[in-house]
Amino acid sequence: MHAHPDAQAPTAPPAPARMQRVLVLGSGGAGKSTLAQTLAARTGLPLVHLDRLYWQPGWVEPPKPAWRATLAQLIAQPAWILDGNYGGTLEDRLAACDTVLLIDVPTHVCLWRIVKRRWLNAGRARPDMAPGCAEKLDWPFVWWVATYRRQRLPALRARLRALPATTRVRVLRHEADLLRWLATLPDERPPSASASLQH
Repeated sequence: MHAHPDAQAPTAPPAPARMQRVLVLGSGGAGKSTLAQTLAARTGLPLVHLDRLYWQPGWVEPPKPAWRATLAQLIAQPAWILDGNYGGTLEDRLAACDTVLLIDVPTHVCLWRIVKRRWLNAGRARPDMAPGCAEKLDWPFVWWVATYRRQRLPALRARLRALPATTRVRVLRHEADLLRWLATLPDERPPSASASLQH
């Protein structure tokens, strides 16, 4: 049997659009900053740690209108990776993003990591934190981490399920999940950046 001369060959489905605006969410100690840094290095997308942008020296919070104005200006940019939760402005970021990465690792892992982080950064600000905000570990933050999966995660996951089908959502539960997912990403760094990381 011969194909009709006017018949068209089947076309391949279009490739998924490249990630441009990525949110990285999860409990404190889940590994958001580490994943965001790795993703930025692989994709070349601009990375913003919201902790570094939000806090002022001495752990001073900005006025809410000023913070919303800062976020509005940021999410209007064509490409970014935003690492951090900040529930008061989450809706704005969800409306602007094309990809959400939710890290959902066990609570005991998160608790261990925040204790380790405090010990490793004693007396100084960690790299993803604002200058003048020395690493600290207080009871409200420990409680927030300890109760995150029970008290906050269910509502967040329900909200993510309600996002448009055009928004990609991926839940990463284990280190192996992170590594497998990262391995599927094309290396989209500029040639000079790719070469520099190989030396």
